[in-house]
Amino acid sequence: MTTTLNRPADGQGSVQVQQDPSVQIDQGALVIAVYGKGGIGKSTTSSNLSAAFSKLGKKVLQIGCDPKHDSTFTLTHKMVPTVIDILEEVDFHSEELRPQDFMFEGFNGVQCVESGGPPAGTGCGGYVTGQTVKLLKEHHLLEDTDVVIFDVLGDVVCGGFAAPLQHANYCLIVTANDFDSIFAMNRIVAAIQAKAKNYKVRLGGVVANRSADTDQIDKFNARTGLKTMAHFKDVDAIRRSRLKKCTIFEMEPTEDVLAVQNEYLSLAKKLSESVKPLEAESLKDREIFDLLGFD
Repeated sequence: MTTTLNRPADGQGSVQVQQDPSVQIDQGALVIAVYGKGGIGKSTTSSNLSAAFSKLGKKVLQIGCDPKHDSTFTLTHKMVPTVIDILEEVDFHSEELRPQDFMFEGFNGVQCVESGGPPAGTGCGGYVTGQTVKLLKEHHLLEDTDVVIFDVLGDVVCGGFAAPLQHANYCLIVTANDFDSIFAMNRIVAAIQAKAKNYKVRLGGVVANRSADTDQIDKFNARTGLKTMAHFKDVDAIRRSRLKKCTIFEMEPTEDVLAVQNEYLSLAKKLSESVKPLEAESLKDREIFDLLGFD
């Protein structure tokens, strides 16, 4: 006898956006959502990962999901207009737009879109994400894409900014080797647990960033079932690439730059070929407090 599970609709029981089920990214693309504590290096990670995928011959689209709209500037070498700003100019008549109005080509052919966000305190990030994907589908801009990367604002604090998880195959969590970053990572794990009940998204793994050591990350991973897929130490060339408004692949190929490039290429290959969904369990706040730190 078959038992049917009566799961609540996404958004039911909480105040969060419900996406139009018809506005989904086609199954052919690998869709990755990058999350992590604010300021941890998600945009740097996303842009360099996009560049690495392009180096592997993939057709890549990066979507910045942040009102700052600075996710793609190292790929395009400029701040590009946002989808929401462009839509507002035509009174949200999307049929009046051309792809070149909101999509911009970056390093090595990576296509770049900045969704932008609502004015502070007045809207929902989920609506913005939904409008961006809808616009891309209307213009058939996702049909030949191999990889889509969502670079998402900060920690998951509401259903709106969790909206990219409704499109993603995998979530990558960027973290440093400290309590605050790992605390944020735990909240993201909880969000993915919730979304995985109704969507295909699964945990892909952890990117350790700006950290010489990973002992605290390793403790958390061992306890929750997570796994580190890449480790980027606090290399000054990464900081300088942001100041030069370029990806790490455009920097002078010194020994440290080549090491970072190879780590990004390795991460892209893992995500393309051998990533295994992780079944991780988030911890209670007190459990994290007791787990981390020195004895």
